[in-house]
Amino acid sequence: MNVEFDGEIWYWRGPSPFYFVTVPAKECHDLKAILGLVTYGWGMIPATVRIGETEWKTSLWPKNGSYIVPLKVIVREAENLKEGDTVTVGLEVNL
Repeated sequence: MNVEFDGEIWYWRGPSPFYFVTVPAKECHDLKAILGLVTYGWGMIPATVRIGETEWKTSLWPKNGSYIVPLKVIVREAENLKEGDTVTVGLEVNL
């Protein structure tokens, strides 16, 4: 399953601060449809993610009925990204 969407980078200031992009509702609906085939527990979905020229493997995290994409430091630095930027995210989830 391949998905592409635009989203804004946001910062979570919790005990383990991190940057994320929220997957839009329609794409979350599609991901939930295959959840039982791909999750490895806790609703986490392994995916290959692409922003710009940078591609990496991660897991989509469930949050408030949606999914969020964590953005590693190396990705943000390689693509010169910061909080509030709008990015095009490509997701590949293998069934």
